[in-house]
Amino acid sequence: MTKQAQVMVITPHPDDAEFGVAGTVAHWVAEGKSVIYVVCTSGDKGTSDPNMKPDEMARIRKQEQLAAAKLLGVREVIFLHYPDQTLEDTPGFRKDLVRLIRTYRPETVVTVDPYRRYVWHRDHRITGQVTLDAIFPYARDYLAYPDLLKEGLQPHKVKEVLLWGTEDANYRSDITDTFDIKMAALRCHESQVGDDLSPELEEWLRQRAKEMAEGEDFELAEAFHRVEIWW
Repeated sequence: MTKQAQVMVITPHPDDAEFGVAGTVAHWVAEGKSVIYVVCTSGDKGTSDPNMKPDEMARIRKQEQLAAAKLLGVREVIFLHYPDQTLEDTPGFRKDLVRLIRTYRPETVVTVDPYRRYVWHRDHRITGQVTLDAIFPYARDYLAYPDLLKEGLQPHKVKEVLLWGTEDANYRSDITDTFDIKMAALRCHESQVGDDLSPELEEWLRQRAKEMAEGEDFELAEAFHRVEIWW
């Protein structure tokens, strides 16, 4: 099977992509695009249960993420297994992402906006920033990571980046027809949303999607800051 994929979603934790981009992912898959997920951390601290062990939490969340991705039609999920709440802007993390970008050669990369102000999960800020750095200039430049060339991984230029969780949206994706599958994918993350997605949370998400679609000719949207990369 070819490694190449048209869209790469780089997400800090299991479930973040479902909140941020799942409706758009479902739309892309319906169009025939190949989408892969890269999950940076294991989400092993994502619980308020004092009896839950980190390894067990990580195992549960991995299975939840695989189930959600399967429901959406995501082709492959890659787990980097960094511990939750420990991401740092390191050469190793950046190189992990450069290797994957050069391997799968996506046209579009989707990740978290690292520039959201004030209260924002540190893993989100770090994931977004390291992803942007990995895209430009490291994945692009021939002499960056010469050892990757020896692995047969040639430079790659990503064409566009979509950042979710942004305060500076300039692109809105129509998810009117895929909102229900987004909700179904979120329900796969039982450890995070409970045994079932509460009516209150679903209504809040619907209202947010309506607000994101304001001014468009469709009802529900996911909003992003979109950057075209031409250099």
